[in-house]
Amino acid sequence: MITSFGAVFAYEAGKRGKSCLVIDKRPHIAGNIYTEQVEGINVHKYGAHIFHTSDKKIWEYVNQFAEFNNYINSPVASYKDELYNLPFSKMWGIKKPSEAKAIIEKQIADLNIGEPKNLEEQALKLAGTDVYEKLVKGYTEKQWGRPCTELPAFIIKRLPLRFIYDNNYFNDRFQGIPMGGYTQIIEKMLEGAEVKTDTDYFDFIKENPDIADKTVYTGMIDEFFGFQYGPLEYRSVRFETEVLDEENYQGNAVVNYTHRDVPYTRIIEHKHFEFGKQPKTVISREYSAEWKPGVEPYYPVNNDKNNALYEKYKELAETRKDVIFGGRLGQYKYY
Repeated sequence: MITSFGAVFAYEAGKRGKSCLVIDKRPHIAGNIYTEQVEGINVHKYGAHIFHTSDKKIWEYVNQFAEFNNYINSPVASYKDELYNLPFSKMWGIKKPSEAKAIIEKQIADLNIGEPKNLEEQALKLAGTDVYEKLVKGYTEKQWGRPCTELPAFIIKRLPLRFIYDNNYFNDRFQGIPMGGYTQIIEKMLEGAEVKTDTDYFDFIKENPDIADKTVYTGMIDEFFGFQYGPLEYRSVRFETEVLDEENYQGNAVVNYTHRDVPYTRIIEHKHFEFGKQPKTVISREYSAEWKPGVEPYYPVNNDKNNALYEKYKELAETRKDVIFGGRLGQYKYY
């Protein structure tokens, strides 16, 4: 799969005089950051991707390949008939940040949670009861298909909590969307490489076992080893994308639906990533689902059971000095 991990590797290897063959089972390059134009709008085909980093070197590196706009990720949360953004003052009908802070601190103190043992305890310790119940619990359980008490605490550690009127989801210094979409970035990275799409790695390597001295593998690590210890668990995502004959559907790029009874996790309105003024709009509803063979794996389920199983596959991987395992699936890690 031509992920950003694989594309960067191919680009850097090419600069050092290496010849690279890059293959992807999909009919296009760019993996999950692939964007395609629909009605003049760059559609994030596999879900929203907002580039953000606090590392100036990384920011300068990616700006070699595209010019980035000044998009700031400012999601809106829809819970029943209520809309929320950051900060959450509306939740309690207050105006002063100090009031919100006092409410949250009291809720956290009343819970008396020590070292969080799971995602629920981590979220409660970070944000208190009201924020957790209205904005975190339902969305997270839909996304992962499991109770929050069965999910690892680290998943929620990036939840921002601030008491200023700033709806920026990320704290990173550099943030934006490449003007013209992400696909162009991967195209430029792969200019010196041979590229094969619509190609299954396992079929290809059977017919060409000696084609390379070194392989960079970004697919599922358990599949690489024939699931010999059993399959790891993943979450998948299904997208329902439609073109609407209206200029503006929801007024924001990302609206999260945090109530458990709404079947989708969020709606993406793609034109807002690039401040589009097109007469039509394109929206995508995202539905989280358990992975099964034949569908795309998106998120490793990094609970204790799966992490222990991954360690066995990692030991196997370390015996393969001819293979570098990378990316979310190759390293079984939720980035």
